Amino acid sequence: MIAVIDYGVGNLFSLKSSLQAIGADAVVTRERDCILQADHVILPGVGAFGDAARKLKETGMFDVVKEVAAKGTPILGICVGMQLLFDESLEFGRHEGLGLIPGTVDAIEPRIGADLDVPHMGWNSLSFQKDSRLFADIPEHAFVYFVHSYASFGCEPYVSALTEYGIPLTAAVEKGNVYGTQFHPEKSGPTGLSILKNFCSL
Repeated sequence: MIAVIDYGVGNLFSLKSSLQAIGADAVVTRERDCILQADHVILPGVGAFGDAARKLKETGMFDVVKEVAAKGTPILGICVGMQLLFDESLEFGRHEGLGLIPGTVDAIEPRIGADLDVPHMGWNSLSFQKDSRLFADIPEHAFVYFVHSYASFGCEPYVSALTEYGIPLTAAVEKGNVYGTQFHPEKSGPTGLSILKNFCSL
């Protein structure tokens, strides 16, 4: 069973629909026992990091996610859900993350060049940095869908895929059983469905 964490932030309907499309048994929940008993866990997220982190704590899910990671269950953070996996974010102040992967979330605008729009929104290609089961049978330079103004920096040892937008930006990370995608697999067509299927097969 796949547990999609409901903490008031994320594209829950489209994500659950995508999981159903690949035949996964998925439930949207904030029940601690259900999440800890799941075979795989997904942490979605949209919006600002600080608001998402606050809601994660208010719902009790902050510590639950850490428990999931500690027990070795595969967990996938998506978009802001991926950003929450890092040590901290500098979006509108300094905010504590889950600390499951070393790194800092910061604005892309000062880095990418004045001729590029922020947020980085739309389809962009992936450049794989290491062999990853998450990208099994996904071709190099496959296109996926991004919507973000902040990205993860200082996490190079854990980067499994980059995307190019003025500079190379972190597109996906992994450390042990903890995975993250800055892009939205649930909005990335057949490629995204294949990535979700790979995650559910871990």
